[in-house]
This record gives sequence, C-alpha cells and structure tokens, in this order.
Amino acid sequence: MPNHNRPLSVTRRAFLRGVGVSMALPWMESRTAWGDPADPTRPSDEPPVRLAVLFSGNGFHSREWWARGEGSAMELGRVLEPLKSHREKMLFVSGLYHEEARKGNIHSSQTGNLLSGAPIASGGTIRSGTSFDQVLAQTYGRSTKVPSLVLGCEQSNPSVHKNYSMLYSSHISWSSPTTPTPLELYPALAFDRLFKDEVTPGDRSVLDAVLADANDLKRRISLSDQRKLDEYLESVRDVETRIANAGNRGELQGWRPASDRPDSPRPADGIPQDIAEHMRLMCDIVVLGFQTDTTRVTTLKLNNDHSALRFPNLPSVQQPNNGIDYMIHHLLSHSDGEDWLRVNQFFAEQVAYLADRLEAIREGERSLLDNSMLLYCSSMMAGAKHDNDQLPVVVLGGAGGRIGGGRVVDYRGKDDRQLCRLFLSMMDKMDVRPDAFGDAAEPLNEV
Repeated sequence: MPNHNRPLSVTRRAFLRGVGVSMALPWMESRTAWGDPADPTRPSDEPPVRLAVLFSGNGFHSREWWARGEGSAMELGRVLEPLKSHREKMLFVSGLYHEEARKGNIHSSQTGNLLSGAPIASGGTIRSGTSFDQVLAQTYGRSTKVPSLVLGCEQSNPSVHKNYSMLYSSHISWSSPTTPTPLELYPALAFDRLFKDEVTPGDRSVLDAVLADANDLKRRISLSDQRKLDEYLESVRDVETRIANAGNRGELQGWRPASDRPDSPRPADGIPQDIAEHMRLMCDIVVLGFQTDTTRVTTLKLNNDHSALRFPNLPSVQQPNNGIDYMIHHLLSHSDGEDWLRVNQFFAEQVAYLADRLEAIREGERSLLDNSMLLYCSSMMAGAKHDNDQLPVVVLGGAGGRIGGGRVVDYRGKDDRQLCRLFLSMMDKMDVRPDAFGDAAEPLNEV
C-alpha cells in the first residue's frame, strides 16, 4: 500500500519504482532533487551540467561551414542554418586540431583519436586513447545510474583501410586505449538501459510498471509539478510507442532484398530502417537520460567516418526525380555539391532537434539546454579534401551559466591550438580537472 505519510524531502535524486524498473524524476520545485548529501558544498537546488557529443563523419561542404558576428546578429554558413534559432547559445570554434590525427592515413587515424588526441596504432593493433567523455564518466558519471550512454546510428565497420583498422572510424568513445566503448545501436535497448534494472526483450511498458508509484507521487506535489510530471510521463510513453513502431516504417538503408517481404519475422527491438526516425529516437533518449539525471554524459555517433549510409528520405537537387540514394555518404562527400550540402543540413537538423527538445525543458531559472553542453564535430573539415589542419567544432548550451554563447572564437594561426584544450575546458565546467589531457596542459581561456 502507498505510504502517504512518508516525508517529501528526499535524497539528491528521486525515483519512481516498479517491479524490475526504476525511473528517475525530472527537476521539480516541490522536491529537493539535486543536492548531494556526500557533498554539502554543492547547492541542493543546482542542476548538474550535462555533456552530449554528436558526431557525423566525412566533414562538411568545403565552403559552407562558417560563422561570423555575435549574438542574434551572428551569420551562419548554409551547413549550420538549421541551428540559426540557437545562435545566441552557440560557441563557434575554428582553428583547433589534433597533431596526432595528421599522421597515418585518412579516415581511421583522423577519427579514432578525435576525443582523445592520442597516437593511433596501425596494422592489426588496436590502440588509441581514453576519450574525454569516458574520463568524465569515470568520475563525474559515478553520481548517476548510467555513467555514460554511448549511442550510434550505423554499425561498426571491422575492415581495414590503408593499414588501419576501420574500428577507429566507427568509434569516437574509448573506455581505455585498447577498448572502444560498446556502441548501442538499438533504441529499445538504450531506452531499457536508462530505466530497467534488468534488460530483457518483451518486458512490460516502463510506464505501466511505475504507474502506481507515479499516482502516489502526484498527490503530494504542487499543481505545476503535477503538470511537469504528466508532460514527462507522456514524453516517455511517446518514445516507447515510437520504438515499438520503428520497425514497420521508413526506407531501408543500404542493401535491399530481392523480395519486398523478409523470409523470417523481423525482431521487434531491431534497428529502425528509417534513418531519420532512428536519429530522432536516439536524440529523444539523450533528452530522457538528461531530464531524469539517469546519465550526464552521452555520445551520439550519427554515422561513421567513411560511412555507407544513403538518404532516400532527402530530395536530390542533382537528380530531381530521386532521393539522395544514388551514392553512399563517403563517396558523396567527395563531390562537394548541393546534395552533399543537403545531407550536411540533415545532420545539423538532428542537432537542432536535440537542442530544441532540451531548450523546452525548464530546470528552475534555466532550461535543460542552458545546463548542458552539446559538442557537434567531425574528424575532418571537408570530405572532398580530407583536411584536418583545422576541425569543425560547435558548442551549444550554457554549461549551467559557465559558457557564454553567441560568439565566434578563432584560433587559426595561433600557437597551442590543440583540440584537447577545449576538452580540458569542458571537463572543467563539470568540475573534473586533470592536470593534462592528450597533448594539452591547460584549457582554453576563451571558453
């Protein structure tokens, strides 16, 4: 039976519970949910800072990745036009690079150390460096149920390209120098990892499992928090429903079978065949993880470097009667044409979608986007040139008021322009301060 007399005051994070399920709650004015009893210096009503790294492979259109100006007057190149509404919370950083990524071959040795700056081993050896998201997960992430969530929308490629393993091109998150962090491609399993104590296919709905506890809670919180709880539960239900339906719609990526029907039943928890829906579901799972404080560190690899994705969902400029389905992503990046630009914008639209979702969620005086850092990057500037003497970098969000947006910061031609200096700055915003990281010994003063 529910205990209506139990106190409203709770520890740092509160949960709805059911059989085999624990679902963390979003921020509510009625509850002290963020304070950490083990750290009395931390304000009890201050939400934590979250990090999401989003990656798309093969760089961008060589002439359309740029920004200039400040604040609401900031102008953006066409690749970044989908992010226009977030310019006042955008930090556009140019000129940063990895020295180690300029050694070796193209693609693999440019990507496997993107978040670490470490040397890459060639031949049959797999060795890179622990990525900065996993440094955060090993320290900052200990406060959450899931230390880090590592998501992807394209399967790993185990082949070899010019004497380097393509596993480097398939993974940006590394738990150790020899271990890429396991990549979750299935939205259903990523969802289960956030909320279920034991992940087993075919379990009952997460919401159904915690419904009794949710109804008990609603009787003991304010009206505004009741509305917030209803909105949150509805968003969880929406993701559950879309995951269940994801296998029954959309365009098949890559290889097509000779028949329009498979000769065996498709698994209910398979990878969505509509790439746009796959990416949106993964973005929604990032939002749920951050909103509930189930995780604070996430990477989302929208595709691989040297990617084989196709985009039949996007209308082609170069072949007006078709979708952009005539060439795989990697080869399309060599063309530097209007269809390549449209694919670039499609990826930027996913970043914008995630930023929109985070901006719509309030946490006290700020939005969830204000309390987060979204790093959008690739392992080269332009796929047509494979150039990585400077890397494309955009940061969205305010890191809890610690990053000022609406700015363009240019390090071209300057000394000490290691990308790892940016990682040190971002770790600092999350109160993790190693003496050095990768090839950098100090953070960027401007970030």
